[in-house]
Amino acid sequence: MMTLLALAPMLCAAGPAMMVTPEEIARASQWVADHLGGLGEAPTAPPFSFTYDGRASTEFLATWEFEHASRPLDTFRTERTLIYSDPETGLAVRCVGVAYRDFPTVEWTLHFKNMGTTDTPIIEAIQAIDMDVARGEAGEFSLHHHNGDGHHEHSYAPLDTTLGPKAVQRFAPNGGRPTNGAWPYFNLEWPGGGLIVVVGWPGQWSAKFTRDEGQRLRVRAGQQRTHFTLHPGEEVRGPLVVLQFHDGDWIRAQNVWRRWMMAHSMPRPGGELPPPQIRASSSRAYMEMIQADEEKQIMFIDRYLEEKLPLDYWWMDAGWYPCGGEWPKVGTWEVDPERFPKGFRPISDHAHANGVKILVWFEPERVAAGTWLTDNHPEWILGGAGGGLLNLGDPEARQWLTDHVDTLITGQGIDLYRQDFNMDPLGHWRGNDAEDRQGITEIKHVTGYLAYWDELRRRHPDMLIDACASGGRRLDLETLRRAVPLWRSDYAYISLGMQCLTYGLSFWVPHHGTGTVACENPGYYGSGHTPVEAYAFWSTVAPSIACGFDMRVRDLDYDALRDLFAKWKRLAPNYYGDFYPLTAHSVSDDAWIAWQFNRPETGEGAVQVFRRADSVYESARLPLRGLDASGAYTVTDIEQGTESVLSGGELMERGLPIALPQKPQAAVLVYRRNQ
Repeated sequence: MMTLLALAPMLCAAGPAMMVTPEEIARASQWVADHLGGLGEAPTAPPFSFTYDGRASTEFLATWEFEHASRPLDTFRTERTLIYSDPETGLAVRCVGVAYRDFPTVEWTLHFKNMGTTDTPIIEAIQAIDMDVARGEAGEFSLHHHNGDGHHEHSYAPLDTTLGPKAVQRFAPNGGRPTNGAWPYFNLEWPGGGLIVVVGWPGQWSAKFTRDEGQRLRVRAGQQRTHFTLHPGEEVRGPLVVLQFHDGDWIRAQNVWRRWMMAHSMPRPGGELPPPQIRASSSRAYMEMIQADEEKQIMFIDRYLEEKLPLDYWWMDAGWYPCGGEWPKVGTWEVDPERFPKGFRPISDHAHANGVKILVWFEPERVAAGTWLTDNHPEWILGGAGGGLLNLGDPEARQWLTDHVDTLITGQGIDLYRQDFNMDPLGHWRGNDAEDRQGITEIKHVTGYLAYWDELRRRHPDMLIDACASGGRRLDLETLRRAVPLWRSDYAYISLGMQCLTYGLSFWVPHHGTGTVACENPGYYGSGHTPVEAYAFWSTVAPSIACGFDMRVRDLDYDALRDLFAKWKRLAPNYYGDFYPLTAHSVSDDAWIAWQFNRPETGEGAVQVFRRADSVYESARLPLRGLDASGAYTVTDIEQGTESVLSGGELMERGLPIALPQKPQAAVLVYRRNQ
């Protein structure tokens, strides 16, 4: 048998169930004391920097007036606020930090406000984080980082870079969408220690890791371009920064991160984390919604119900507004009266009567020429009457959008608001900045975007928001605190690539969704009789799945589909467990790829394994992680319907035996610790 773990030296050996250690909590607490100060005491080294009137903040910040406040937010979080005030110009710099008691985690956001009566001197080169990290004598810094979404099989791929003497690594997204090609989540590891660094900014960020010749590494990150004056009374903010300290086992640290996300940084509509969901649409039959109408939507819903394929949401996609059958006529956000003379209400009422909720696609920021917005309010558009970007930094535009979308959500019976963003905003932002206001348009838009979502969530506290931007190109932490990515990439449906995306994204994002298919490469639009292939189905499932089956086809193997849905429901509860890669990440068709989700609190978990089409290996042993070495586990192959009992020690040391005689072939297993 081949032991695939040998192919992945980056992976750590099997170990005990994940837990936060007292030493990690102590490291985080000491960092807070050093960098966010004690009550009434200025920190010895503030974790940020900027240049003001041509001088570096390190030269003068200690001479400014200083205030410090602390207050508990809840059982597990304490807020610390540092305020530095310049008595000459009236600039106030406010750093609002949050320290966590249940995780070795700290976060902060930097704010600048002009408290004076005249414009400030130029504020520039703002680094939301600017700090040094030191290691011991032995070993070297290793940076674990990932690709952003790029509409290909390398999206979210994990990467490792050794930061040797004088090494410099720079990162930035493309075009202003924060995870377009780059990923603002980093895990820095060195012998005996480690640090996760995350930049939360739904705009154009940049990060730089600079190694000296000794044992130190400088970490800097922030909005990529800042060079502006502030008017009297004006206030702006910078990116959110999160640090999480760990003992050097970076895979374990990723699971601490996942748990922190679920505990503190994911939306909880109705007070609960979003459950695994099954969604479906007719998009692949009717060019999204361009060729759809009321009758077709109700027919598709009825066909899913008739075939007893369980649905949580019916998804109505782009093209439901007056668009004349064209792309991209976005900007008139009214339901097309010709195709939907009574609006969506007949569809949503029909769905609700059958226990199905409604999801509707919006893309409010991109505005095409010749639509209601450009015709009636070109002053709201960065680009004017010719179309462009709806300026969410304009309070009037944002208020109109909030009220209008709220009316549609309420009046049309919409249960889940999906927001897409199929344009790069950076040129519009920078093209509308004055020389002494560089970065301001971006800041105003970003904060307006977050305020818009916050108000929608306030008005609809039980409503989930779906974050999309040509797939997964806006998955920064501020966005993921308010929404989940139910369409993680426009690269979809292809088995090999979809396996890779699940592998890479699961390190950081506990809940994500994608398009699920019944067969390999079925084509995007159109209908036809296609077989049901288990390998393609399992390759394209995730915590949330979106089905695009052509329900007009009556001789599809619906029995097989029902069986696969039932099996996925057995797998799905484990997606909120700890995530462990069991092989190396690979886009090669001659490889195996596998991962594990483990729930040590319940003694349950799941393993997904894929033998790809050109692999010569028929079997493998995959060492699992996080199990009770002395316990016995019943392992069920839900594809084959077989069971075996193995000890936790054997599963972690020798590995889980897997036989896949066909190629390609998938194995899906669940396990439970015996009492």
